[in-house]
Amino acid sequence: MQYSFLYENQSFSLLLSVIQEFIMMLEIHLPEFPQLETQRLFLRQTVLTDATEVFAMRASAEVMKYIPVPLATEVSEAEDYILSLQERMDNKECINWSITLKETGQMIGTIGFYRMKLQHYRTETGYMLLPEFYGKGYAPEALKALLDFGFSTLGFHSIEAVIYPDNIGSQRVLEKCGFEREAYFKESEFHGGKFVDTAIYSILAE
Repeated sequence: MQYSFLYENQSFSLLLSVIQEFIMMLEIHLPEFPQLETQRLFLRQTVLTDATEVFAMRASAEVMKYIPVPLATEVSEAEDYILSLQERMDNKECINWSITLKETGQMIGTIGFYRMKLQHYRTETGYMLLPEFYGKGYAPEALKALLDFGFSTLGFHSIEAVIYPDNIGSQRVLEKCGFEREAYFKESEFHGGKFVDTAIYSILAE
């Protein structure tokens, strides 16, 4: 009987702890999609009319070299992906933006918060650009706007990014934005017919 009482008491304490974490979890209310602006860029919601550009990125071996998903082969796959983003946003699992040039409105990439862990006030960020816009400083410019919004407006405490260690370009973007490497996992993913290492970079709210 004493063992049963202790077990029930521990179970109740665990349940109470879970309830407290749920009550204290980060709440995100976005009546309208948040549009962000930088000196050269305008970040807006990704919509179905972006399917051509999304397909161009997700069908490019250069763009997808460090992203462990199969290359897209049809525009309909990009459309399905955009619709899935909307569903995940409705479920408060992610927020995704299209990166566009302020002067022309041309879409050049995507960026967002993915795998949002609201109970831990933490989220993962990720981004991709069309190859012709590499090396122009657009990625860190967009990421800095996202960090400011994530910390100041949404209230995240930490933001992480998961990259392959040989993705030097992404590493430089993260370090330029204040991220530090906090973990390294050997052969933690299978991609391109082989096991690859991953590194986690993160940044904390100031």
